[in-house]
Amino acid sequence: MDSALVGCRACPRLVAWREHVATVKRSAFREWDYWAKPVPGFGPADARMAIIGLAPAAHGGNRTGRIFTGDPSGAVLYAALHAVGLASQPTATHRGDGLALRGVRITVPVHCAPPDNRPTTVERDTCRPWLARELALLRPTLRVVVVLGGFGWQAALPVLATAGWSLPRPRPRFGHGAHVRLADPRTGRGLHLLGCYHPSQRNIATRTLTIPMLHDVLRRAAHLAEQ
Repeated sequence: MDSALVGCRACPRLVAWREHVATVKRSAFREWDYWAKPVPGFGPADARMAIIGLAPAAHGGNRTGRIFTGDPSGAVLYAALHAVGLASQPTATHRGDGLALRGVRITVPVHCAPPDNRPTTVERDTCRPWLARELALLRPTLRVVVVLGGFGWQAALPVLATAGWSLPRPRPRFGHGAHVRLADPRTGRGLHLLGCYHPSQRNIATRTLTIPMLHDVLRRAAHLAEQ
C-alpha cells in the first residue's frame, strides 16, 4: 500500500504545491533533496494503536519523507511518544535516523502537504481510500485510535463507520480528552476512539495543548491498547 501511495497524483493543487516547495525550499534546508511525494504512514503493520493527524508539513514530512518528521509538531509528538514508552528515541530528524515506534502506527487523512496547512474537503475525500485501506490492514490488531485535531476527527469517523465499526448517534463530537467506544458487530471487539488537540506550534504556544495534556492522552491510549 505504501509503495502505491507514494505514486499518487490525484489532487492537482497538492501535487503542484508539494513540488513547488521542493524547488523553492527553505533556506535552512537548501542542501536537502526534498521528498516531494505523498508521505505514507509510519509504524508497525500490526500496531494496536493508530494516531491520525492532519497532513504532512511542507518543510517537514514533505522534505524528509516521513510523517511528523523534521517539523515542530513532530518534535513535540515524538518526544511525547518516547516519554510514555511508545518510541525508541525522542527525536525524529530524517528517515534512517533509527527511530522505531512500539505498537503505534501514525498516519494522516491527507498524505500531501497542503498550502497553508489547509487541505480542502474535496482533497480530504479524494485521499480517503488510503486511510480506509490502512485502517483495514490494521484492523486485526487495532484497539485504539487517537485523533489529533478536529479535521482528522471528521475525516476518520466515516472511514471507521464504512469499515464496520458502529458509531453512536448523534455522531461523537471532537474534543480534547473525548473518549468513545465503537462497537464491532462482526467480532464483538470494541475500538477506543480518543480525541487530542493537535500538537501544532500555535496550540503549544497558546497552551491550548500542554505537554502533560498530551502525555495523559497517550498514556491512556497505551493502557487501553493493552486491554
